[in-house]
Amino acid sequence: MSFLSKNLLRIKQSPTMEITARAQELKSNGSNIISLSVGEPDFDTPQNIKEAGILAINQGKTKYTAVGGMPELKEAICNKFKKDNNLNYSKEQIIVSTGGKQVLFNALLATLNPEDEVIIPAPYWVSYPDMIKLSGGEPVFVEAKLSNGYKLTSNELEDAITPKTKWLIFNSPSNPTGAGYSWDELKKLTDVLIKYPNIWIMSDDMYEHLAYDDFNFCTPAQVEPRLFNRTLTTNGVSKGHAMTGWRIGYAAGPVALIDAMHKIQSQSTSNPNTIAQWAALEALNGNQNYLIENKNIFQERRDIVFDFLNSIEGIECPKPQGAFYIYASISKLIGKRTTKNIQIINDEDFATELLNTEGVAVVFGSAFGLSPAFRVSYATSKKELIEACTRIKRFCESLI
Repeated sequence: MSFLSKNLLRIKQSPTMEITARAQELKSNGSNIISLSVGEPDFDTPQNIKEAGILAINQGKTKYTAVGGMPELKEAICNKFKKDNNLNYSKEQIIVSTGGKQVLFNALLATLNPEDEVIIPAPYWVSYPDMIKLSGGEPVFVEAKLSNGYKLTSNELEDAITPKTKWLIFNSPSNPTGAGYSWDELKKLTDVLIKYPNIWIMSDDMYEHLAYDDFNFCTPAQVEPRLFNRTLTTNGVSKGHAMTGWRIGYAAGPVALIDAMHKIQSQSTSNPNTIAQWAALEALNGNQNYLIENKNIFQERRDIVFDFLNSIEGIECPKPQGAFYIYASISKLIGKRTTKNIQIINDEDFATELLNTEGVAVVFGSAFGLSPAFRVSYATSKKELIEACTRIKRFCESLI
């Protein structure tokens, strides 16, 4: 329609949301569907957090707060960064937003000019490129290879840098691969960034609390303190604290950048939901035993899915260090045909036919910028995961 913004031509609908909606539609029509496409914990929000939200309602704490979040929550966020990451921030360096996505969008909208470039390692979270485009910038994709566990190398990063580079978006543990960067691996990247003083770092730490085995989470400003004044460290309560629907994300960075993000937020949503802020305060300050309990459950599920998928001929995937995703390469299955003589030309075909034939919803790799592959979210029960993997194996073995 001619009255719509030309900016809409630069972006697409979120593929993960589309696939999830399709799976839900099929399920509502009576199909036996197992969805491995949703990127949220299947655990309920912990009881102490829910009670904090209820208490806020009952005490009438339902009015506006400051645009960038209430002081009590900002103080708790400062304490979290100090305790967990050895990073020292003041409340003036903190912003609280309506989910982690708004944090990132605020930062990009506040800083990008036409032709500014943002480096994104691929595979990437589906929303990064479109947020960059809507903000007037240009995404620059750098393929992180399967042979390196889908992790960016220092040489690959440096080769992507141009005079137009403004940001690197960094996500560890990663959505969609679960890849986590060790201290030494991250130090090699920060050593490159030190040489380019005009490049800023946007660190998406949303999966910090979901780190498995002997992997120790670390974040760029922690690894290289000289990057502290040009790093935006972003996080939230959605994943680790099982609070996706509460919509609370936050970030810490230089005051000038945070002030600019406040300015954007003041003209969009104003403050994030007040009740959710009080619940988030409890998530950061209250009993957090559930973090370890949930992580252990996710790790067990990861092992089940990882072992099962790698036992299937034609599928290859590295072992994730964190998050709740596995990214499976299917290059050896491209070109094969289904029992209905439908050729699998790409990973979108694979995902479509898997859903139609076996009722398993996964997200195809091209949505994340690296094909041919598919993403599995193991944020569901062991029983469903085993059944889903059994169906995936049956589908793959039926291809000719």
